[in-house]
Amino acid sequence: MFAASVLLFAPPPTGADFAEVETRSEAQVRSAIMRDVRINSGADFANDAAREEGIDHTSDAPSDDHSDANGDADGDADGVAHDDAHEDDSHDYPEARLYDATIDASAAVDEALARAEVSKRNVLIVLGANWCHDSRAFAGWTATPHIGGMIAERFELVFVNVGMPQTGDGHNQHIARRFGFDKQEGTPLVIMTSYDGIVLNSETAQGWRNTASRSEDEIYEELALMATTEIARD
Repeated sequence: MFAASVLLFAPPPTGADFAEVETRSEAQVRSAIMRDVRINSGADFANDAAREEGIDHTSDAPSDDHSDANGDADGDADGVAHDDAHEDDSHDYPEARLYDATIDASAAVDEALARAEVSKRNVLIVLGANWCHDSRAFAGWTATPHIGGMIAERFELVFVNVGMPQTGDGHNQHIARRFGFDKQEGTPLVIMTSYDGIVLNSETAQGWRNTASRSEDEIYEELALMATTEIARD
């Protein structure tokens, strides 16, 4: 007598079964998307610029509005930080993020001075940060045909990332000290030197932290005047 082997086959899925699978899959996708949104929302979006600077914390970041050495912003008595991600994007100045945290700042400055030694031009050393709208504005103007064209003809230009010196979390502050600035009051600090490294604008270098509030003509005129500044030589 032989034992019979019985194979049981599940009935083919019905339309309702497919609908249930599809609905469950859609729910899983929606759940994953919402999980990613929660992970990447709020403070994380606000911290993107700070992470780009290599900064571990942003809760004590200075306001982007002309912050002074104490972290207090013009018009903000409490010095509360305001992130650009939540500001009105409408403005009448260009922007560029040219403050690279990965470069060797000393080498970059030395290279600019070496170029200036050959061209006999003054050097612009811009100490700023990508989180700062005034720094982005200065960088943006240097990329325009009007101001950028004049700078390309009359200066050697170098950008240095300084992080957040207003909060004591500054990067590359040895560059400022190298040229006689013991403390950076805000961003950007724009140092102009002669081709042999002598500072020519010690009185006005700290004044560029309102760049985003200046007109194109104002910026052009000041830079054009700076380009003609020289030191007396024998």
